[in-house]
Amino acid sequence: MKIRLFLSFFVSVFFIAIYTFDAKADEIGYVKKVKGSASIFRNGLFLPVTLGRAVELNDLIQTDKTGAVGITFKDSTMISIGPDTEFVVDDYVYKPVDKSLSFSSKITRGTLHFVSGNIAKLSLNSVQVKTPEGTIGLRGTRFLVKVKGD
Repeated sequence: MKIRLFLSFFVSVFFIAIYTFDAKADEIGYVKKVKGSASIFRNGLFLPVTLGRAVELNDLIQTDKTGAVGITFKDSTMISIGPDTEFVVDDYVYKPVDKSLSFSSKITRGTLHFVSGNIAKLSLNSVQVKTPEGTIGLRGTRFLVKVKGD
């Protein structure tokens, strides 16, 4: 009886650990600051942006006219999203041991302040921000971009 109980406990812990690890694997950054109203569109649902919320690949982050969001990514890249903005990270790989590094994002409207992290420092051509007018390539820098909506 004790062996069955132990095995049941072990199997339960194992599956919880796998689920937790899998969920963490999707996280590329975390919300560090939020002001006003903002949401994340993920898997067909709008989620409120809250302090500490995980940001995942392909999350569409939207702010209204009063909103602002600060996000820190796993490689220490920091972005500040201003009011009335739409922003998405469509490619993010941070595996420095494997030399597998990529950060590609898109802003379709609004303002974005970008401070590059380790990906830009370790791989000079691996970071880009796409806008409706063109693409910004980063090489270990910071910049501010404003995209006017329709």
